[in-house]
Amino acid sequence: MIGRYGARCLCLAYLLLAPLAARADASQWNAIVAKARGQVVNFNAWAGDEKINAFIEWTGAEVARRYGITLRHVKLRDTAEAVTRVIAEKAAGRNADGTVDVIWINGPNLLALKEQRLLYGPFTAMLPNDRYVDTTHIRSNVVDFTIPVDGYASPWRRAQIVLIYDSRRVGDPPHSMVELLAWAKEHPGRATHPNVRNFLGATFLKQALYELAPDAEALAAPATDANFAANTAPLWDWYDQLRPVLWHHGDQFPDSGPAQRQLMNDGEIDLMISFNPAEAAVAEAAGQLPDSVRTIVFDRGTIGNTSFVAIPYNAAHKEGALVVANFLLEPAVQARAQDYRQTGAFTVLDLDSLSSNDRKLFDRLPTHPALPINAALRTPLPEPHPSWMTRIAAQWERRYTK
Repeated sequence: MIGRYGARCLCLAYLLLAPLAARADASQWNAIVAKARGQVVNFNAWAGDEKINAFIEWTGAEVARRYGITLRHVKLRDTAEAVTRVIAEKAAGRNADGTVDVIWINGPNLLALKEQRLLYGPFTAMLPNDRYVDTTHIRSNVVDFTIPVDGYASPWRRAQIVLIYDSRRVGDPPHSMVELLAWAKEHPGRATHPNVRNFLGATFLKQALYELAPDAEALAAPATDANFAANTAPLWDWYDQLRPVLWHHGDQFPDSGPAQRQLMNDGEIDLMISFNPAEAAVAEAAGQLPDSVRTIVFDRGTIGNTSFVAIPYNAAHKEGALVVANFLLEPAVQARAQDYRQTGAFTVLDLDSLSSNDRKLFDRLPTHPALPINAALRTPLPEPHPSWMTRIAAQWERRYTK
């Protein structure tokens, strides 16, 4: 029964194939699980991290064992590859039997598909495990880069800006971007950030913008010529002072987060920005950072976002995709993902909503001196509207590259 949504009955074909806003009851969900058996689900996901690839492989083994689903990891260098494929299929009139069943997505890519009505859904209320998702403290689970998700994508892992530093060299690390400038002036050449063409480099600037903008609330709305100039003026003043005291005088930048981490491991820099709160612990355990690394969150908070799984409107195997999305929200799966020996992905769940046994799965996770606790990350700053990142990156290119 659909109850409060006013329908007394609903045929099985509609349940399985049509988007639903109502939460499915047990019989409806069981019908979806039954239809999913035997399906091959193409999971399009960035493949740039070995631990995440291994986690997806483990997920495939589990959904095969439990649900008879074959999960195929379509390895991407950039999520835009899958987005482009869905758009091309729409242009070609391929409105069924699409080649993309699930996409790991957020930010501008999610916005592009949502605005063009190329997503299946809303579907998250159909997932039994959706009831555990934290929608109060972790607003990025339901609002992605200021855009309401509206049930068209299911959260599965979190990211948040942290500062990683070498405690043998840094006694009192900076607790804000303003303090970072003061620290860098006292220790020239010992800090850097990834190239702003890389998302992490652009996020470094967005974090500074949050602290320095005269009207931080404007960041929730699209950037315009007028509000961009006024709100970024202090940012460029700050960066004009920072750049000369960066590694290589700000004339060179590491291409990516891993390249930045290598500089720290080689002793060329003493602190680095990261979008993975578990990166220091994961890297130290893998011998990629010294055992003296530690992690802090800035006092006024840091930008955080959520990664989602979305299902294209023309996915050939929607039932299998729904089962995979629900599996990724299981408390035991979320706890495994948060284990820094696995992926170190902090949970999207509200731990207070879990049973005592499920809560213990998180309480018993291995600790590490460089690993922050869930409470330290509980209320991240929201991502600005995507247009701010686009404009900041373009302006940085104009101002600081030859």
